[in-house]
Amino acid sequence: MVLGILRNWRGREPGAGSREPGAGSREPGAGSREPGAGSREPTFGLSADWLLNDGKPFVDGLVLSHAEQLDRLRRACPEAEDAAVLAGDPCYDRMLSARKYRERFRRSLGIRRGQRLVVLNSTWNPEGFFGNGGGEDLLPSLMPRLAAELPADDYRLAAILHPNVWYGHGPGQVRAWLDQARRSGLTLINPVHTWRQALLSADVVLGDFGAVSYYAAALGIPVMLAATGQERLDPEAPLSSFVRDAPRLDPHRALREQVERVIAGHRPLAGPAEFTSSAPGASATLLRRHFYALMDLPEPEAPALLEPLPLPPYDPPLRTAPLHVRTEVQGAQVAVERSTAPPYGAGGVTHLAVHEDTLDPGILESADVITRDGRPDDPRLGSPRAWTSEVLGRYPHCTVAAYVTGPHTCTVRSREHGVYRLTADPESDADPGAYASSFAAWLATGGRVPRGGTTLRIRVAGGVHPVSVEPVLLSDLAAQP
Repeated sequence: MVLGILRNWRGREPGAGSREPGAGSREPGAGSREPGAGSREPTFGLSADWLLNDGKPFVDGLVLSHAEQLDRLRRACPEAEDAAVLAGDPCYDRMLSARKYRERFRRSLGIRRGQRLVVLNSTWNPEGFFGNGGGEDLLPSLMPRLAAELPADDYRLAAILHPNVWYGHGPGQVRAWLDQARRSGLTLINPVHTWRQALLSADVVLGDFGAVSYYAAALGIPVMLAATGQERLDPEAPLSSFVRDAPRLDPHRALREQVERVIAGHRPLAGPAEFTSSAPGASATLLRRHFYALMDLPEPEAPALLEPLPLPPYDPPLRTAPLHVRTEVQGAQVAVERSTAPPYGAGGVTHLAVHEDTLDPGILESADVITRDGRPDDPRLGSPRAWTSEVLGRYPHCTVAAYVTGPHTCTVRSREHGVYRLTADPESDADPGAYASSFAAWLATGGRVPRGGTTLRIRVAGGVHPVSVEPVLLSDLAAQP
């Protein structure tokens, strides 16, 4: 919904070009006022200050996405009405067209079946989620709590930050601020190339009054506002109504309960879908028609098309923060829940699982399970057999070392029971690290693997995942690199 301005590049008199009647496009946040604006201050992008030069429009086309914006333009700056072009919203149209690829976009982020993706987004204003103007950076302060309260196998976190956040502070500073969250599994989304795909992948959005929150609501995705910026908004803009009506996130209450409640009770708001574009799916046609009219050229016969959203590269998270694991073992079925916070007051058996690349190597001394991800033929590590043996030799407290070699398999060495290969059917689609912790808990409660192997049923992320456990024989070990 970008507020588009076509400059008078041909040197024509302002407002002299032909106009398509009945068009409209602009970013959802275009209804916001300038910083510090009072009730009579001009609306951002629709005022004389933005649109006129010597009392005349200095543009050939002011692209609006909805007729509602044209009505406000008439009231705010009637001199610019003749420059208005209602042309829909190409950004929104691209997302509408790509909705059918939602599962592919989710898989590109490494989201597993049964996981819910929580997208956090912030606009760049001081009142936004990433700096809410109250002396507290709300989003960074919530990150450790979200990682602690949302089980690692049930939820994934991703953050879409406005490009001005990235380039105002610098990418290095942003990554440094969010380093702890990234180690806990947060994915930072590219603010230019892949934010739309991440938004389409979301199960819920925690955000503010910026464009991404409004787009999410227009697409029917549950939205909770953590920063509203109500005083910044034009009260007549649809965005203002959305901010008033959307559910609120209370940072002082349990987060998991709020997230689950808003997902379960979601009822799409009518306003965002209605006012994002008055011509859904038609922006390419309307924009090209206007461009060719400006150039006094006939349009091509081929249909006007938008570039489809590309499939992002595969980018699963590397979670290196220590995980507190709670398990309940009933025969060959093991329920497992992993979190960055200890499960105080919870039942079951607990242990500590730590990735070898954890930020604090000292915590490896107290880890019960140590994991690593890599290729089985990585010459630096010497094979799963060599690495697992080295780890158990180096850390006496560790009982199980697990080398994850793929999205569904890992090699596990138990200090007391030997070496095993854990393999799940691709349809199971859970983290092999969770399989390794479940296997460790099963062994600790008396489980034994028969010579021909066995199958464990791992209950995690709302599903049950059959995992085959096969002993790795000495001949197999000798054959490994």
